[in-house]
Amino acid sequence: QVQLVESGGGLVQAGGSLRLSCVASARTFSRYGMGWFRQAPGEEREFVGSIRRIDGSTRYADSVKGRFTISRDNAKNTVYLQMSSLKPEDTALYYCAARMSDYGIWDYWGQGTQVTVSS
Repeated sequence: QVQLVESGGGLVQAGGSLRLSCVASARTFSRYGMGWFRQAPGEEREFVGSIRRIDGSTRYADSVKGRFTISRDNAKNTVYLQMSSLKPEDTALYYCAARMSDYGIWDYWGQGTQVTVSS
């Protein structure tokens, strides 16, 4: 079982930046593909971005491409989501997820951290 704990959310003005962190309890963190998702009130959870376990390559949703960056530090069992040029529509509960591959379903989820962007 892998536990994921997100942090770094908060209230920020439009145009500002935040960095989210997700610490995993996995003993072999480097073997997990990691991802970020978000869910706004009344909306379904949506994919934000992911980072592969094998080569660290990333992919992003079109809505955040060029503004958000995912990175990972395997020595710290941590994945990051650097968010810049934030918009009010980025307001959501942000979740970290992990899977034992670079494709397919996500096996583990965190509890989420709230990001609120004011206009």
